Amino acid sequence: MINTTLCYIERDGAYLMLHRVKKENDLNRDKWIGVGGKFEPGESPEECLLREVREETGLTLTDWRFRGIVTFVSDRWPTEYMHLFTAGGFTGRLRECGEGVLEWVPRERLPALPHWEGDAIFLDLLARDAPFFSLKLRYEGERLAEAALDGKPIKGGREP
Repeated sequence: MINTTLCYIERDGAYLMLHRVKKENDLNRDKWIGVGGKFEPGESPEECLLREVREETGLTLTDWRFRGIVTFVSDRWPTEYMHLFTAGGFTGRLRECGEGVLEWVPRERLPALPHWEGDAIFLDLLARDAPFFSLKLRYEGERLAEAALDGKPIKGGREP
């Protein structure tokens, strides 16, 4: 079991996205995701968030919101509990990232970028400003086999 954070930093209607193209054995290779990473021993979700954003972007968050927990279950990788955040305030200057290319992407362009199928579900929840949620995504290989929002199955990646 792995605990991670993922953050979508927002500026002028765009999210700071990471195109994962620099690491060879990366399960997110060639996909576009937010910024974040694995917890270090003893870290809270917020401490991990702040450290990972600083390490990957050079930015220091000044305003963020804990939006939900996403449980990834896979037939290929260990179960992951991802703590999902959005952020609207930061200081510092953006720098190059060792894991990929950082780019400000208008939110309406996100669906067209290569990403995990389940990402569309939580990005939709963020766009609708849904209250704190628990989302379970079960993958078979790279195919989304099942999704449940707050313990209830959802069809086609959207709430009924």
